[in-house]
Amino acid sequence: MRGACSVVLLAILVLALASPMAPAPTLEAPTAPLQSSSSLALSFAGPAEGASVTGLLSVSVTTTGTGNLSWVRIEISDGSGWSEIGNRSSSPWFAQVDTTALTNGSYQLRAVGLDADVSEEVTGFSGNFTVANQVPVITAFSVLNPGAGSGTSSNDRWWFSTPANGTLQFRWGASDDDLERATIANLPGSGNPPSDGPGTLAYGWDWSPGDLSEGTWNPRLNVLDGSGLSATLTRFIGIDRTGPDIGTITVGNTGGWQAESAITLNGLKTTANDGFGSGVASTDYSLDGTTWQSTTADSLDLTLPEGENVVYLRSVDRVGNTGNVTQLSVNVDLTPPEGYGWIVEELTTSREDPAPVRYVAEDAGSGVDHNASIIEYGFDTNGVGSIPDITGRWITLGNNAGLNTSLDLESWATKSGQYLLLRATVVDGAGNSIVTPSSSYQVLPGLDLMWNASNTTIDRLIVRPGQTSGAVQIDATLQSNEGYDGTVVVRLETAPADRFAAVDWTVMESRTLPAESLSNGSHAMTWNLTVTLQGQLDIRLVIDSSDIIDEYDEGNNAIYFVVTGASISPGLVPSFAPSFSLLLIAGLLCGALAHRPRD
Repeated sequence: MRGACSVVLLAILVLALASPMAPAPTLEAPTAPLQSSSSLALSFAGPAEGASVTGLLSVSVTTTGTGNLSWVRIEISDGSGWSEIGNRSSSPWFAQVDTTALTNGSYQLRAVGLDADVSEEVTGFSGNFTVANQVPVITAFSVLNPGAGSGTSSNDRWWFSTPANGTLQFRWGASDDDLERATIANLPGSGNPPSDGPGTLAYGWDWSPGDLSEGTWNPRLNVLDGSGLSATLTRFIGIDRTGPDIGTITVGNTGGWQAESAITLNGLKTTANDGFGSGVASTDYSLDGTTWQSTTADSLDLTLPEGENVVYLRSVDRVGNTGNVTQLSVNVDLTPPEGYGWIVEELTTSREDPAPVRYVAEDAGSGVDHNASIIEYGFDTNGVGSIPDITGRWITLGNNAGLNTSLDLESWATKSGQYLLLRATVVDGAGNSIVTPSSSYQVLPGLDLMWNASNTTIDRLIVRPGQTSGAVQIDATLQSNEGYDGTVVVRLETAPADRFAAVDWTVMESRTLPAESLSNGSHAMTWNLTVTLQGQLDIRLVIDSSDIIDEYDEGNNAIYFVVTGASISPGLVPSFAPSFSLLLIAGLLCGALAHRPRD
């Protein structure tokens, strides 16, 4: 019994040694049946153990032994699992794999096939190999002699001022174990340059198509190697041959005329316009249009004399193009305006329309700024002082009319006797200003009572004194410049013409005219006076002698006459007849002449 067991074990050992042994892979041990009845064996024609592969890998499976292979599945593994790369159901048994799609590293192939004769799968392994693809690395891609920029983005292009028939010099470099050729595209001008390689590599192109236009482009470099691997890199360039334009420059803080000789010009760069070009780099400036200086700042400080000045400006872009010259007027006015005086219409309590008010001023430099200049007013009791004491403050005329305006009150009737105070703040175009001293204008009463001189008469100037012979009659007309509804007191007064200054007038008669006597503007009356004494007598008619009525002109409230009281007696008046002796002499002469002999 023990001997029989030994024979069986020996037979099993012999059969195991006789079976074909598959190679043991390093990455993953094959799983195979301990015993197979198939006589087929699968193997790979390559790659060899430890080989290094790149690019497209073509593998083929060969068979040894006898059997009928109905299909083959080819797989690859990096040690983490198997991935199918091919599956065929007929000879030739092969597959292809693009190793550039794999991560560089160690790999192994496996072939699994079905022996139809025994309906069993057979497996074969390749040796371990290394995928070592080297993608080209672009080490340089540039354009020689740019005027500005880095070329790395559309916001920071390489800029050139190359003429239309000029040349752009492109240069490139790359590292690779089987570098083959390079191409370039997206260039200015017509067409594209030929490929650099295969064969001898020039590592660049001198591109001169003859029609380089202004604009922007994104040249793309494509580098390829013998393994079919490639790399690309894009650069950004622009061609700019047009100078920028000066924008709207701000002079000082507000522009226009300046009140200081130290001037700042703002916006030299930020307002300049270079279109789609390289961008503004600096600004040239000159005070005479001949001698130029340059600044890269956005503002410029200058010291200019008083008067009208011109600053010449031109903008320069990043590649040296110079724009057109702009003449900027910079005017300096250091002198305040000069005031001449007020023009104010007469102010009365009868005024209904706005009162025109004007202050006359001038400025020889920037001129008077009527929008900034103002007139202020107030009412005062005596017209003296720096602040109106009735209104308590200065009030700005708010009709935005500058120095030629008007004052409109709801009623002037309540302002009788008050003083309108005026002052002006005169501002010129540069901001220089003066404040005038206050000026006063009294508001006069609108009503004025007076005697109508042409309608006020006395009937006799010389009278014989006495109750009967000395009567004098005065016809008078009292008038007003406007309708008046109040009462009026009028008086007839006399005084000796040869009186001393201390002698007062004697009231001969006083009358109170009833209300509305002057509603139509006039009132007629008659006065009678008897001259009882010899000599000259002054007579006057007086209106409102107590000054109860507020009038425009109190000086025309009296009218004057002079009457002479004379005593007339009979007396001898010398004759104008010739004397007797003269008559006698005249007769004798006539007789002598009559008796002369004739010739």
